[in-house]
Amino acid sequence: MQLYNKLSAEERAQLIDQAGKDRLTISFYQYYHIGNPQIFRDHLYIHWDRLEVLGRIYVAKEGINAQLSLPADRFIAFKSHLDSIFFLKDIRLNIAVEQDNKSFLKLKVKVRDKIVADGLNDESFDVTNKGVHLNASEFNTLLADPNTICVDMRNHYESEIGHFEGAVTPDVDTFRDSLDIIEENLKDHKEDKNLLMYCTGGIRCEKASAYYKHKGFKNVFQLEGGIIEYTRQVKEQDVQNKFKGKNFVFDHRKSERISEDIVSNCHQCGDLCDTHVNCANEACHLLFIQCDSCKDKMEECCSTACQETNALPYEEQKELRKGKFNSNKIFKKGRSEVLKYKK
Repeated sequence: MQLYNKLSAEERAQLIDQAGKDRLTISFYQYYHIGNPQIFRDHLYIHWDRLEVLGRIYVAKEGINAQLSLPADRFIAFKSHLDSIFFLKDIRLNIAVEQDNKSFLKLKVKVRDKIVADGLNDESFDVTNKGVHLNASEFNTLLADPNTICVDMRNHYESEIGHFEGAVTPDVDTFRDSLDIIEENLKDHKEDKNLLMYCTGGIRCEKASAYYKHKGFKNVFQLEGGIIEYTRQVKEQDVQNKFKGKNFVFDHRKSERISEDIVSNCHQCGDLCDTHVNCANEACHLLFIQCDSCKDKMEECCSTACQETNALPYEEQKELRKGKFNSNKIFKKGRSEVLKYKK
């Protein structure tokens, strides 16, 4: 039985167009001890492939982290399958703020050591001793408290296009980088301040809150469901929106607009802009912010060198990408000396 994707992104995109169905983009996570992640992974793939689920799902002994899309008319069947798995029954599903039928173009279910790369030794602290979960209204109340320090647990390229008012936004490349930096910066306020955290969907805060309680922080809080659930509650419950800008997402959409505020700038010319793109040169693929004017001028590239490379015949480009050193330069996230206006 085939338990992996064999279609290219282009082939899958054509099938989606031909189907003519609206799709839903959904994310969820659950920490739970899974005895055999490989068997569980195969079980999910078999069932979800039949439902035309596409996405990026990580399974580990500590649980599952899923970001996916599926035809809207398959949602009930998908939810029924989740409910048949006892530790996923009635789990909260984060429905995307902005839908795109092509947010994912492949089904990838992978077994990993962890569902989030946090670099922590989970045996050294109680991962179930988590911080207090807050809904949108409660989050706003604590955010306004002068005794609160609000920390964005996401990476620099996420927070640069959107964040909560007054939040601390660490200039880090990975989640694991932020943990020690935040502890060091806030070490004098472990007992006298509220530590209020948020992330995209809540999964990073789930582990971080337990870690910081283990490190001696007395008042630890987290936004339940992250920015995605916060936005849903803001819209449905008439809660004041305190998030400015866009929410970065890890699929083909790259972001969801939460407010009309533009809090970032084009990395090439400095004009106000919050549109993330990947450099058109596949040997670079740098993630950066680019306005429409620079997009036309630079032909969707981050530099003149990449423009020149991208203009070469495809086979020549493939030759330039060969080799370990060259491949290691691919998929950088907004860190490059060619980006003149990167803050």
